[in-house]
Order: sequence, then structure tokens, then C-alpha cells
Amino acid sequence: MAGFAPDAPRIETLFTDEQGQFRFARWSRPIVPVIFGAADESLPPLKGAIETVVMAAGHKMSDNDADLGANLMIFFLKDWHELAEVQNMDQLVPNLPDLLPRLQREDADQYRFFRFDADNSIKAGFVFLRMRGALVKMSAADLGLEQMLKAMLLWAPDAFAESSALVRDGETGQGLLRPDLAAILNAAYDPVLPGFSDDASLALRLAARAQRFYN
Repeated sequence: MAGFAPDAPRIETLFTDEQGQFRFARWSRPIVPVIFGAADESLPPLKGAIETVVMAAGHKMSDNDADLGANLMIFFLKDWHELAEVQNMDQLVPNLPDLLPRLQREDADQYRFFRFDADNSIKAGFVFLRMRGALVKMSAADLGLEQMLKAMLLWAPDAFAESSALVRDGETGQGLLRPDLAAILNAAYDPVLPGFSDDASLALRLAARAQRFYN
């Protein structure tokens, strides 16, 4: 199988931040996505991919969030400076005046952040995609799968640095979630597990469940 065996050390790494702190969080409420800036023909495959990942996790979607209306916002951009031109974007994105120069300097093609409920589970997610380079070459369906996987959990910043989050079906060429990541995602949404944890021992419980889906 492509990817890495979803054992406890590997899973702990996938949820350990830059300060060396284990931090796991998942969505506690149904996900209500809204997409800005995508071409009309891209919307059906994007939405289909989003639904596929949510279903793969065993989680739910909804048409409305009682607090926020939409709680997952996905923005497609040509360049980062566009964010500064959107009305009230500085109220949505923390420290926007400092963030934009950093994203430009790093030549980043994506940025995401979350807001959290009182129990520290994910309340809302914001995804910004600067459509250039590798992102432009991806199909809308593949892009939707990859970005939704990244939005479903509070992954470590470098969780996807070693290899792609997707693999190809050998017969159809269709993009699929990497088996190890799909197994971890499914395990992460086991209702027995907490919606948030900063205790690295949770990696052992995740691994025990993920192995069942991976094998």
C-alpha cells in the first residue's frame, strides 16, 4: 500500500506541532462548506469530493450551521494580495497585515486555519488556495479530496510534506485518499474518542482503530 503504516509513532508525528506538542482535534458539528472564487464547472466535482471525504470519515454535513451559517470556507485566489482587497477579510483572518507578506515571502500556495468550540474541537475552518504551480495542474476532484482531508483534522504543519495525500487507482487513474491517511481519518471520527486531545497516548488508541481499516 502507498503511504506509511498507521502505527502509533507515525500517528503521533502527524499530530505534533512545530513546538513538539501533540494536538489532535476533529469537527464536533456537521460541516457546512461554501466555496468562493472557483469556476462554475469546478463546483460539482469539488462538492462531490468534499462529500466523499466527510462520508469516508463517518461524519456529517448540513445545509446550515446555527452559529455561523457556513463553517468551512474555501477561497480560490490568483495571488495573496487579493485577500487584502476583500471587504472585512481582516476581521476573518487573524493578523492579516502580517500574514500576507509572510505568505508572499514563502511563495506559499495554500493556507488554512481553524476556530474551536469550548471543548477545543473544530468549530470552523478556513482554506485559502493560491492557484499556481502544482495546484493548477490538479483536477477539481483531486483538489477537493486533498483539501478536504487536510481540513478534517488538526494535522501537524508538515504532515503531508513527505508524500502526496492521494494515490491513483491502478485501473481507472482516479484520485483516491492515501490508504493510511484514510484509515487514520476513519479512526479519528470514532465517537468513542475525544474531539480534542493534547495527550500523545491518544496515538495508541488511534493506531489500534486505524489498523483495522488499513489491513
